[in-house]
Amino acid sequence: MRRSGKATDELLSARNLALSGLVAAAYAVVTILLAPISYGQVQVRISEALTLLPFFFPQSILGLFVGCFIANLWGGFGLLDIVLGSLATLFAALLTSKMPNVYLAAVPPVAVNAVVVGGYLSFLLKIPFWSCALYVGLGQAVACFFLGIPLSLLLQRRLKKAGGDPSGL
Repeated sequence: MRRSGKATDELLSARNLALSGLVAAAYAVVTILLAPISYGQVQVRISEALTLLPFFFPQSILGLFVGCFIANLWGGFGLLDIVLGSLATLFAALLTSKMPNVYLAAVPPVAVNAVVVGGYLSFLLKIPFWSCALYVGLGQAVACFFLGIPLSLLLQRRLKKAGGDPSGL
C-alpha cells in the first residue's frame, strides 16, 4: 500500500485542507515545544519525522510547508530562515511524495535540509558550510530515519488494515 485517497481528489477539498491543517499544527507545535533542540546549528527537529507523510498523503505537503513557516517564525534566525527553511521543507516534501518506497522517502528531507538549512546557517552563524550541513543532516537523519521510518511503517500497517482510508485509522 503506497498512497491513500483517489487521484481525482481535489487539493482544496475540506478533507484535504483538514489533513493539511492537522499536519501544519502538529509540525509547528512539536517544533516550538521542543525549541531547545529544534533550532540552531545542532538540531534534531522531532517534527521532521512528519516529513515522510507526503509519501502516503501528497495533500500533507502544504501542511508541512505552513507548519515549518509558523515554527520558523519562533526560531530566531529571521527572514532567511522563515523563507528558505520553509521552501526547503516544501521542496523536500514534493520530492518525498515521488519516492518509490518509505525508506527512500526519508532521503529528500535529510539531503535538502542539510544543504539549504546548512547553507544559510553557515552564512548566519559564520561557521564553515560542511560543519553546518553535517550537523543539520545528522539531526535530520535522526528525525527521518530513526523516528519517521518506524512511524511510517506503523502508519502503512494501519492504512492497510483500514483499507487505505486514513479516517478509518
